[in-house]
This record gives sequence, C-alpha cells and structure tokens, in this order.
Amino acid sequence: MMQKSILITGCSSGIGYDAAHALKARGWHVFATCRQMHDVQRLRDEGLHSFILDYAEEASIEEAVHQVLSKTGGTLGAVFNNGAFACPGAVEDLPTEALRSVFEANVFGYHSLTREVIPIMRKQGYGRIINCSSVLGLVAMPWRGSYVASKFALEGLTHTLRIEMRDTPVDVILIEPGPITTKIRENSIPHFEKWIDWKASARKDQYERKLLRRLYHSGGKDAFELPPSEVTKKLIHALEARHPKACYYVTTPTYLMNFLRRLLPISWLDALIGKKL
Repeated sequence: MMQKSILITGCSSGIGYDAAHALKARGWHVFATCRQMHDVQRLRDEGLHSFILDYAEEASIEEAVHQVLSKTGGTLGAVFNNGAFACPGAVEDLPTEALRSVFEANVFGYHSLTREVIPIMRKQGYGRIINCSSVLGLVAMPWRGSYVASKFALEGLTHTLRIEMRDTPVDVILIEPGPITTKIRENSIPHFEKWIDWKASARKDQYERKLLRRLYHSGGKDAFELPPSEVTKKLIHALEARHPKACYYVTTPTYLMNFLRRLLPISWLDALIGKKL
C-alpha cells in the first residue's frame, strides 16, 4: 500500500498552496516547498511541513529530497511538480538567456527532481509522479512563447517517461489546467521587465495596446477561470485512484483547445488564436 506522503513544489500561492492544505486535511504527509524562505516560514506558521526547493539549483533539489527521506524513513509516495514561471513577450524579442532561465525551472528542474525520486519509488515498489502542465502545452498562444515552449517540452518528456515506466510500479501523470486564479501574471512582471526591451521592438504598438494593459492592469477573472481547488480535485484523483488517468484536463478551455487542435487545420487554429495579437 502506498504511503500517503507527497512532495509539492511551488507552494507559496495558487495551485501548490491549495493542494498542500487540501491534501494535509485528507491525511497526507505533505512536504510543501517554495523558493523563498519567507514563504517557507509562512507555510510553517500555517502548520505545513515546508522547506526550500529551487528548481534552478541542483543542490536545492537534492537537499529537499534528503529532507523528505529523513522524515519518512526513506520513502516517498508521490511528487507533484508544480512550480513554474513565465516571461511574457514576443518570441522575436525574447533573449535566448531568458528562454534558458524559463526552461531551467519549468523543464530541467522537473526533470532533475523526477530523476531523484524514481530510484526511491522503484525500490519501495510504488509511487506517482504528477507534472503540472497547461493548456499551453497543447496549443500555442501569442506573447507566451517561453512558457508555451517549456510546457510543450514538459509534455513530451512526461509522455515518454510514462511509456518507459510501464514496466515499473511508478505512475506518471499530467495535469493540464487552463485559466486558474493564481499569481502567475503578476509574478511574470519582473521577468518581463528584466528581459524584454519592448520599446525597441517592431511590435511596440502591439505591446502598448495588448500586452502591457493585460500585464499591469488586471481586468478581473478571465472567461472560464476557475479557482486552484479545481486543480486539486483532479490531483486527488490522480493520487488516490487505483488506476489513474494519464492526463487530467481542468477548465473548459483545455477541453475545447484539445478538441479544436484535432479538428481544425493548423491554419484555421492559427487564425482563431492569432486574434489575440
């Protein structure tokens, strides 16, 4: 029987925060990690077992796994790879170093943590690796090139790993949310300001008309936006079902875009999505 212990990344707010509290209430031994110590302390004050895990630091990942194993006697039931960030901007304005930084967290960090836990799960005879992707791992949208690219890469890695792990007791699962109420927009602002020289861009007018307004001035909830608890519901099924699905969609846009990408010619889908330029 699987021991109900789980390591969750990106727990300072949003999806990770909701999942950590909900699973603790269901009796899971939750290890809720964040990149910043002030967030770790806040979660500790709320009764969670929390410590630092920064996907961009290999030593941080190794130390986080070590801390988990020291508290569980060397076992770990599940990992929820959730932490991620975005750097908005047109692909032509995105420095390669900015793209590399996004991949470091959103792809390479997931990969490093996953490789750390697979031997543990294989040895103990059970385990679930759950990766939080996005509707943007299914279809592309303008201004989100770095995030889209990282989620497409994550989808490919996860699907491949799932097939490769079929002969082991480890389940590999994707959760693919659409618009969820989180801080990803406001958290992306420092990365945009660091990397994107929009005033010198050939798309300067489009930045002013579209992206800057959306980035700095929240217009309230997006259409079909759901709270993080809707992701947690799917996470619970992925963790506790005897036979979990390979993929769990969250929000109407994810179901819709998955349908349209199979139904429409690429040029038609491009025209539909490209209206956001």
